[in-house]
Amino acid sequence: MPTYEYECTSCGNAFEAFQSITAKPLRKCPKCGKKVQRLISAGSGFLFKGSGFYSTDYRSKEYQQQAKKEKESAAPVKTDSKKEKKAKPSKKS
Repeated sequence: MPTYEYECTSCGNAFEAFQSITAKPLRKCPKCGKKVQRLISAGSGFLFKGSGFYSTDYRSKEYQQQAKKEKESAAPVKTDSKKEKKAKPSKKS
């Protein structure tokens, strides 16, 4: 069942209500009995992490090996800035 957020237009009381999708929105504040307004919420997101998901567990071994090679080849190469020599600009007379 979805959770809906409400706020009283009179006293400012904010509260949540578990309601069926087909249920009509609440109209009265449980605190003061005056008009309430249903708020628009951002909802919640979810993230697939860990083992048990297609991208981590059910891919073929060949795919995993190729992905590992690509990741290693795409890694930036570290250079020692002290050893690098900068070209000096030539002076024109």
